[in-house]
Amino acid sequence: MFRHLREDIACILERDPAARSRWEVLTCYPGVHALAMHRIAHGCWQRGWLWLGRFVSHWARFLTGIEIHPGARIGRRVFIDHGFGVVIGETAEVGDDCTIYQGVTLGGTSLYKGTKRHPTLGRGVVVGAGAQVLGGFEVGDGARIGSNAVVVKPVPAGATVVGNPGRIVVRRTGGGVPAEAGTAGQERAGTAPSPAPARDAAAARAAFAAYAVEQNGDDPLARAIHALIDHASEQDARIRRLGQALEALGADVAQADKEPAGFDPGTLNKMVD
Repeated sequence: MFRHLREDIACILERDPAARSRWEVLTCYPGVHALAMHRIAHGCWQRGWLWLGRFVSHWARFLTGIEIHPGARIGRRVFIDHGFGVVIGETAEVGDDCTIYQGVTLGGTSLYKGTKRHPTLGRGVVVGAGAQVLGGFEVGDGARIGSNAVVVKPVPAGATVVGNPGRIVVRRTGGGVPAEAGTAGQERAGTAPSPAPARDAAAARAAFAAYAVEQNGDDPLARAIHALIDHASEQDARIRRLGQALEALGADVAQADKEPAGFDPGTLNKMVD
Protein backbone atom coordinates (compact mmCIF):
# COMPACT_ATOMS: atom_id res chain seq x y z
CA MET A 1 0.00 0.00 0.00
CA PHE A 2 2.81 2.41 0.86
CA ARG A 3 4.47 1.68 -2.50
CA HIS A 4 1.25 2.66 -4.29
CA LEU A 5 1.03 5.79 -2.15
CA ARG A 6 4.57 6.82 -3.09
CA GLU A 7 3.75 6.29 -6.76
CA ASP A 8 0.58 8.37 -6.42
CA ILE A 9 2.50 11.25 -4.85
CA ALA A 10 5.26 11.09 -7.47
CA CYS A 11 2.81 11.17 -10.40
CA ILE A 12 1.01 14.20 -8.92
CA LEU A 13 4.29 16.08 -8.53
CA GLU A 14 4.98 15.32 -12.19
CA ARG A 15 1.57 16.30 -13.61
CA ASP A 16 0.43 19.16 -11.37
CA PRO A 17 2.53 22.35 -11.45
CA ALA A 18 0.70 23.57 -8.32
CA ALA A 19 2.11 20.70 -6.21
CA ARG A 20 5.12 21.98 -4.26
CA SER A 21 6.10 19.15 -1.95
CA ARG A 22 5.35 15.54 -1.07
CA TRP A 23 3.99 16.62 2.29
CA GLU A 24 1.55 19.03 0.62
CA VAL A 25 0.34 16.30 -1.75
CA LEU A 26 -0.02 13.77 1.07
CA THR A 27 -2.01 16.06 3.34
CA CYS A 28 -3.94 18.36 1.00
CA TYR A 29 -4.89 16.36 -2.12
CA PRO A 30 -8.30 14.64 -1.84
CA GLY A 31 -7.52 12.40 -4.80
CA VAL A 32 -4.72 10.76 -2.84
CA HIS A 33 -6.99 10.23 0.16
CA ALA A 34 -9.82 8.84 -1.98
CA LEU A 35 -7.55 6.33 -3.71
CA ALA A 36 -5.98 5.20 -0.43
CA MET A 37 -9.40 4.60 1.11
CA HIS A 38 -10.60 2.90 -2.08
CA ARG A 39 -7.80 0.36 -1.80
CA ILE A 40 -9.06 -0.52 1.66
CA ALA A 41 -12.69 -0.65 0.47
CA HIS A 42 -11.74 -2.73 -2.58
CA GLY A 43 -9.85 -5.19 -0.39
CA CYS A 44 -12.93 -5.62 1.77
CA TRP A 45 -15.10 -6.07 -1.33
CA GLN A 46 -12.86 -8.78 -2.75
CA ARG A 47 -12.96 -10.69 0.57
CA GLY A 48 -16.74 -10.68 0.54
CA TRP A 49 -17.12 -8.02 3.22
CA LEU A 50 -19.52 -6.08 1.05
CA TRP A 51 -21.14 -3.90 3.70
CA LEU A 52 -17.79 -2.89 5.16
CA GLY A 53 -16.47 -2.03 1.69
CA ARG A 54 -19.49 0.17 1.01
CA PHE A 55 -19.16 1.79 4.43
CA VAL A 56 -15.50 2.69 3.86
CA SER A 57 -16.41 3.98 0.39
CA HIS A 58 -19.21 6.06 1.89
CA TRP A 59 -16.83 7.70 4.36
CA ALA A 60 -14.31 8.35 1.60
CA ARG A 61 -17.05 10.14 -0.32
CA PHE A 62 -18.00 12.17 2.77
CA LEU A 63 -14.40 13.23 3.40
CA THR A 64 -13.23 13.87 -0.17
CA GLY A 65 -16.28 14.45 -2.37
CA ILE A 66 -15.10 11.60 -4.60
CA GLU A 67 -17.32 8.52 -4.93
CA ILE A 68 -15.59 5.31 -6.01
CA HIS A 69 -17.55 2.09 -5.73
CA PRO A 70 -15.53 -0.53 -3.85
CA GLY A 71 -15.97 -2.94 -6.76
CA ALA A 72 -14.24 -0.61 -9.24
CA ARG A 73 -10.71 -1.50 -10.34
CA ILE A 74 -8.22 1.35 -10.23
CA GLY A 75 -4.72 1.05 -11.68
CA ARG A 76 -1.43 2.51 -10.51
CA ARG A 77 -0.35 6.16 -10.68
CA VAL A 78 -3.90 7.39 -11.23
CA PHE A 79 -4.30 11.12 -10.56
CA ILE A 80 -7.74 12.47 -9.59
CA ASP A 81 -7.17 16.22 -9.79
CA HIS A 82 -9.40 18.44 -7.60
CA GLY A 83 -11.79 15.51 -7.72
CA PHE A 84 -14.98 17.00 -6.29
CA GLY A 85 -17.98 15.32 -7.87
CA VAL A 86 -16.10 12.41 -9.46
CA VAL A 87 -18.20 9.24 -9.61
CA ILE A 88 -16.72 5.86 -10.61
CA GLY A 89 -19.16 2.96 -10.87
CA GLU A 90 -18.98 -0.64 -9.71
CA THR A 91 -17.75 -2.34 -12.89
CA ALA A 92 -15.55 0.54 -14.06
CA GLU A 93 -11.86 -0.10 -14.69
CA VAL A 94 -9.25 2.66 -14.75
CA GLY A 95 -5.87 1.82 -16.25
CA ASP A 96 -2.43 2.87 -15.08
CA ASP A 97 -1.34 6.51 -15.44
CA CYS A 98 -4.83 7.90 -16.05
CA THR A 99 -5.77 11.46 -15.10
CA ILE A 100 -9.35 12.32 -14.08
CA TYR A 101 -10.56 15.84 -13.34
CA GLN A 102 -13.47 17.13 -11.24
CA GLY A 103 -17.05 16.31 -12.08
CA VAL A 104 -16.28 13.22 -14.16
CA THR A 105 -18.71 10.29 -14.20
CA LEU A 106 -17.74 6.79 -15.25
CA GLY A 107 -21.31 5.57 -15.24
CA GLY A 108 -23.44 2.65 -16.34
CA THR A 109 -26.41 2.59 -18.68
CA SER A 110 -27.66 -0.93 -17.96
CA LEU A 111 -29.87 -2.04 -15.07
CA TYR A 112 -28.85 -5.70 -15.24
CA LYS A 113 -26.78 -6.94 -12.32
CA GLY A 114 -23.68 -8.98 -12.98
CA THR A 115 -22.99 -7.37 -16.37
CA LYS A 116 -20.25 -4.98 -17.43
CA ARG A 117 -22.16 -1.71 -17.08
CA HIS A 118 -19.36 0.84 -16.70
CA PRO A 119 -16.48 1.89 -18.98
CA THR A 120 -12.91 0.64 -19.06
CA LEU A 121 -10.19 3.27 -19.42
CA GLY A 122 -6.91 2.15 -20.95
CA ARG A 123 -3.47 3.33 -19.88
CA GLY A 124 -2.69 7.05 -19.92
CA VAL A 125 -6.25 8.27 -20.57
CA VAL A 126 -7.06 11.89 -19.67
CA VAL A 127 -10.69 12.72 -18.83
CA GLY A 128 -11.47 16.44 -18.68
CA ALA A 129 -13.67 18.19 -16.11
CA GLY A 130 -17.37 17.38 -16.26
CA ALA A 131 -17.02 14.63 -18.87
CA GLN A 132 -19.53 11.78 -18.76
CA VAL A 133 -18.37 8.36 -19.97
CA LEU A 134 -21.44 6.13 -19.94
CA GLY A 135 -21.59 2.45 -20.82
CA GLY A 136 -19.65 -0.79 -20.70
CA PHE A 137 -17.20 -0.04 -23.52
CA GLU A 138 -13.46 0.61 -23.75
CA VAL A 139 -11.56 3.87 -24.06
CA GLY A 140 -8.24 3.09 -25.73
CA ASP A 141 -4.77 3.76 -24.37
CA GLY A 142 -3.70 7.39 -24.46
CA ALA A 143 -7.12 8.73 -25.43
CA ARG A 144 -8.24 12.18 -24.34
CA ILE A 145 -11.82 13.07 -23.45
CA GLY A 146 -12.50 16.80 -23.46
CA SER A 147 -14.27 18.68 -20.69
CA ASN A 148 -18.07 18.23 -20.63
CA ALA A 149 -17.97 15.62 -23.40
CA VAL A 150 -20.60 12.89 -23.29
CA VAL A 151 -19.13 9.61 -24.52
CA VAL A 152 -21.45 6.68 -25.15
CA LYS A 153 -19.43 4.50 -27.54
CA PRO A 154 -15.89 3.08 -27.72
CA VAL A 155 -12.95 5.43 -28.23
CA PRO A 156 -9.89 4.23 -30.19
CA ALA A 157 -6.42 4.51 -28.72
CA GLY A 158 -4.82 7.92 -29.10
CA ALA A 159 -8.05 9.70 -30.06
CA THR A 160 -9.36 12.98 -28.68
CA VAL A 161 -13.12 13.23 -28.14
CA VAL A 162 -15.15 16.41 -27.60
CA GLY A 163 -18.80 17.45 -27.61
CA ASN A 164 -22.21 15.99 -26.86
CA PRO A 165 -22.46 13.40 -28.21
CA GLY A 166 -18.73 12.82 -28.26
CA ARG A 167 -16.98 13.22 -31.62
CA ILE A 168 -13.41 12.27 -32.46
CA VAL A 169 -11.29 15.34 -33.19
CA VAL A 170 -7.71 14.05 -33.32
CA ARG A 171 -6.27 10.57 -33.52
CA ARG A 172 -2.64 10.51 -32.44
CA THR A 173 -0.25 7.75 -33.44
CA GLY A 174 1.48 5.95 -30.62
CA GLY A 175 -1.34 6.49 -28.13
CA GLY A 176 0.53 9.05 -26.03
CA VAL A 177 0.90 6.58 -23.18
CA PRO A 178 3.22 7.72 -20.40
CA ALA A 179 6.69 6.20 -20.42
CA GLU A 180 6.19 3.92 -17.42
CA ALA A 181 3.05 2.39 -18.87
CA GLY A 182 4.65 2.04 -22.30
CA THR A 183 7.67 0.25 -20.84
CA ALA A 184 5.39 -2.09 -18.91
CA GLY A 185 3.55 -2.89 -22.13
CA GLN A 186 6.83 -3.70 -23.88
CA GLU A 187 7.83 -6.01 -21.06
CA ARG A 188 4.48 -7.83 -21.24
CA ALA A 189 4.88 -8.17 -25.00
CA GLY A 190 8.33 -9.68 -24.54
CA THR A 191 10.22 -6.87 -26.25
CA ALA A 192 13.10 -4.84 -24.90
CA PRO A 193 12.22 -1.49 -23.28
CA SER A 194 13.34 1.78 -24.82
CA PRO A 195 17.08 2.48 -24.51
CA ALA A 196 16.38 6.10 -23.55
CA PRO A 197 13.85 6.15 -20.68
CA ALA A 198 14.66 9.75 -19.79
CA ARG A 199 13.85 10.88 -23.34
CA ASP A 200 10.62 8.83 -23.31
CA ALA A 201 9.57 10.37 -19.99
CA ALA A 202 10.20 13.86 -21.34
CA ALA A 203 8.14 13.06 -24.44
CA ALA A 204 5.31 11.74 -22.28
CA ARG A 205 5.26 14.93 -20.23
CA ALA A 206 5.17 17.00 -23.41
CA ALA A 207 2.28 14.90 -24.78
CA PHE A 208 0.22 15.22 -21.57
CA ALA A 209 -2.68 17.64 -22.00
CA ALA A 210 -4.27 19.10 -18.89
CA TYR A 211 -8.08 18.78 -19.03
CA ALA A 212 -7.57 16.88 -22.34
CA VAL A 213 -7.28 20.19 -24.20
CA GLU A 214 -5.67 19.86 -27.63
CA GLN A 215 -3.80 22.98 -28.71
CA ASN A 216 -4.81 22.53 -32.35
CA GLY A 217 -7.84 20.31 -31.97
CA ASP A 218 -10.72 22.12 -33.66
CA ASP A 219 -14.22 20.72 -33.58
CA PRO A 220 -14.70 18.43 -36.61
CA LEU A 221 -18.03 20.05 -37.49
CA ALA A 222 -16.41 23.49 -37.43
CA ARG A 223 -13.64 22.23 -39.72
CA ALA A 224 -16.24 20.82 -42.13
CA ILE A 225 -18.19 24.10 -42.18
CA HIS A 226 -15.00 26.07 -42.78
CA ALA A 227 -14.19 23.78 -45.72
CA LEU A 228 -17.69 24.30 -47.17
CA ILE A 229 -17.36 28.09 -46.81
CA ASP A 230 -14.00 28.05 -48.56
CA HIS A 231 -15.40 25.88 -51.36
CA ALA A 232 -18.43 28.14 -51.82
CA SER A 233 -16.16 31.22 -51.87
CA GLU A 234 -14.03 29.63 -54.58
CA GLN A 235 -17.11 28.76 -56.64
CA ASP A 236 -18.41 32.32 -56.25
CA ALA A 237 -15.12 33.71 -57.53
CA ARG A 238 -15.19 31.36 -60.53
CA ILE A 239 -18.75 32.39 -61.45
CA ARG A 240 -17.74 36.05 -61.35
CA ARG A 241 -14.77 35.39 -63.61
CA LEU A 242 -17.03 33.50 -66.05
CA GLY A 243 -19.44 36.44 -66.11
CA GLN A 244 -16.62 38.84 -66.85
CA ALA A 245 -15.33 36.57 -69.66
CA LEU A 246 -18.82 36.35 -71.20
CA GLU A 247 -19.23 40.10 -70.97
CA ALA A 248 -15.89 40.55 -72.74
CA LEU A 249 -17.20 38.32 -75.56
CA GLY A 250 -20.26 40.55 -75.96
CA ALA A 251 -22.80 38.61 -73.94
CA ASP A 252 -25.47 40.55 -72.06
CA VAL A 253 -24.77 39.94 -68.38
CA ALA A 254 -26.27 43.14 -67.03
CA GLN A 255 -28.82 41.06 -65.13
CA ALA A 256 -25.99 39.86 -62.90
CA ASP A 257 -25.65 43.34 -61.44
CA LYS A 258 -29.12 42.99 -59.93
CA GLU A 259 -28.24 39.75 -58.14
CA PRO A 260 -27.14 39.72 -54.49
CA ALA A 261 -23.47 40.42 -53.89
CA GLY A 262 -21.22 37.49 -53.09
CA PHE A 263 -21.08 36.47 -49.45
CA ASP A 264 -18.21 37.43 -47.18
CA PRO A 265 -16.34 34.21 -46.19
CA GLY A 266 -14.37 36.04 -43.49
CA THR A 267 -17.54 37.00 -41.63
CA LEU A 268 -18.96 33.49 -41.91
CA ASN A 269 -15.74 31.93 -40.66
CA LYS A 270 -15.78 34.21 -37.63
CA MET A 271 -19.37 33.17 -36.90
CA VAL A 272 -18.38 29.48 -36.98
CA ASP A 273 -15.38 30.10 -34.70
